[in-house]
Amino acid sequence: MTVKKDILWRVYLSFLGIVVLGVVILVKALYIQYAEGGYWRSLSDSIFTKYVTLQAQRGSIFSEDGQLLSASIPTFDIYMDFQADGLTEGRGKRFFENVDSLAFSLSAFFRDKTQKEYKKELLQAYRKKLRYYPLKKKLTYEEYKIIREFPLARLGKNKGGFIVEVKTKRLMPYGMLAGRTIGLSREHIASDGKIKKQNVGIEKSYDSLLSGKDGMQLVRFVAGQAAIPVDGTQTEPEHGKDIYITLDVNIQDITQTALMRALTACQGPYGLAIVMETKTGKIKALCNLGRQPDGSYYEDDNYALRTTEPGSTLKLVTLLSVLEKGKIRPDEEIEIGTAGKATVANKIITDAEKPPKPRLTIDECFAHSSNIGMSKLAWKTFGDRPAEFREYFKRFKLDVRSPIDLSDVPSPYIAPLNQKGSQVGNLLWMSFGYGIRISPLHTLTLYNAVANGGRMMKPYLVSRVESEGVIIRQFEPEVLKEAICKPQIIQKARKALEKVVKEGTARKVFQDLPFPVAGKTGTAHVSDGPIKYSHGVYQASFVGYFPANDPQFTCMVLIRTRPHDPNHFGSTLAAPVFKEIAQRLYPLYVRKAKHQSPVFRPDSVKESISCVGAYHDFKTFLNELNITYNDSASVQSGWNHLNISAKKETILKTAYGVETQNNIMPDLKGLGLKDAIYLLEKSGLKAEIRGKGKVISQSVSPGSRIKEGITVMLVLE
Repeated sequence: MTVKKDILWRVYLSFLGIVVLGVVILVKALYIQYAEGGYWRSLSDSIFTKYVTLQAQRGSIFSEDGQLLSASIPTFDIYMDFQADGLTEGRGKRFFENVDSLAFSLSAFFRDKTQKEYKKELLQAYRKKLRYYPLKKKLTYEEYKIIREFPLARLGKNKGGFIVEVKTKRLMPYGMLAGRTIGLSREHIASDGKIKKQNVGIEKSYDSLLSGKDGMQLVRFVAGQAAIPVDGTQTEPEHGKDIYITLDVNIQDITQTALMRALTACQGPYGLAIVMETKTGKIKALCNLGRQPDGSYYEDDNYALRTTEPGSTLKLVTLLSVLEKGKIRPDEEIEIGTAGKATVANKIITDAEKPPKPRLTIDECFAHSSNIGMSKLAWKTFGDRPAEFREYFKRFKLDVRSPIDLSDVPSPYIAPLNQKGSQVGNLLWMSFGYGIRISPLHTLTLYNAVANGGRMMKPYLVSRVESEGVIIRQFEPEVLKEAICKPQIIQKARKALEKVVKEGTARKVFQDLPFPVAGKTGTAHVSDGPIKYSHGVYQASFVGYFPANDPQFTCMVLIRTRPHDPNHFGSTLAAPVFKEIAQRLYPLYVRKAKHQSPVFRPDSVKESISCVGAYHDFKTFLNELNITYNDSASVQSGWNHLNISAKKETILKTAYGVETQNNIMPDLKGLGLKDAIYLLEKSGLKAEIRGKGKVISQSVSPGSRIKEGITVMLVLE
């Protein structure tokens, strides 16, 4: 009995233990299900679901007339997962069956490696079991469409192992044209591991509008790591707005071409040119070119916003303030002397060039850019109260940042005029453009105000903001100051600016221009950061407007020179660029209703002109410029010779041998490139071009029999 009781006790105890354990498990299960269920379910969801970003499309930038200047385009990066289920099953049967054809397709399409090299790389990556092997990056959409039809790629991610990542790239269709103004939009990984934007120009200033807002989407991952969107959890992205800016592509191209030509010739470190619409303040062209290590030029910085000592272009401030103050009569003569050096208020002042006569009036001092004359005018007017001179800089908005709608605009600097010991010197230096640091855009805005009858306009770049074709914000011209000076003072200043071109430092450059311009030369000795005056670096500039009788455009050109470059004057370096810009803009943009084209005089032609072109084109050209001519053409169509000479009359006559007939090579000499290419392509010929200008020789002699498809070498000059 004792043994039996002992065994039963143990059985009952074990049974009780099992019952208690079962109750504990049941209670724990109920607790987990009801008390902690929400927590564990959320944890499960966090493992198998995830919020992904739906990237907003960045807005585009257009010119005011709708030309696309900057836009985002998709690029495709292709990777391979060699551990994908479809490539590992059956000991890699699918991979080995397709690797040869895949290598062949890649080699035939990209032509950068042989089929054998591609196959070797693919096999090595497969043996290493790489899961993220970079196959090709930055493919265009057209390239991507072709690649996705390659062997394995057409099978998708799980069977073929192909992984596609879509990124966006900012594209500027016009290349570096206004590149710094339009700016960059790119991302980089900072030292803290976070992705940050690195934008400049319009891209930076209006980044919040261009970027838009990203959306969110909850996805659930199922077998094969395929992501399935969860209905009702999507937040749609808000795409970026489109920005329309005031730049004109044609004016920008004209401006850049003229500036590039001058910089290439002088090899200066940088240059800039700005064209502003006089009556509105719209920036129609903003060109910044910096010299690169290989000697080429690129839009690498916004030099138009850099603050420097402007030199003689700032003499306009002295002229306006002296005339406005009225202490000196406009016809009063100032003693300049003939030595090119004089003492003013115990300071030695020198002129770059000797004056034409020992005594000059106010406008003559300005026209001939006399430092001595301008400093004497400033001293006589403000010598007793130098601080009063500074008030005019404040009136002309030269003591504050330029209001241009860009980020990171630097502040100007004006030397103090209220400190004993330095105020006299500062007054004199500032009277001819030293002791003050302002941007070229400051200078342009002031000259534009004079051109605009005294009304100072805010310079601006953004014309409007659109969203899906709907204008959501329009920017109108804004007046900064209704009148910077009295109307009669503005008129006197404009006459002085015209005298610079007619009689002063810029007379040689503009003497043959058929329409009036006004402006001022500037040649500033540079002391800037590591550059000292002793290094012999200069800043040549010219700022003015045209036509002088009714200004439509105001333009500034500035070129920084190499050390000790003999050609460093504003009149010989910057003014010719201004002239080229004005010459090309005048017939294209100045309204004919107000400004008729001038009558062309044959005696103004220094050399005879002879060219070949279409008859009706020549007729339009001659009539537009009011050129009298003798039309001796026997055929009133087709191709003609145009001869203009200073000694003979202008003659328009039929050009024989130009049209191709019966597979005979035409005579292309004298034709422009456009017409020559037209005639060659019309005959089924190809052209190889050397040089610029008109055709002076051709590799296939005129009158020779020709066969379709041959190449003709054209030499132009």
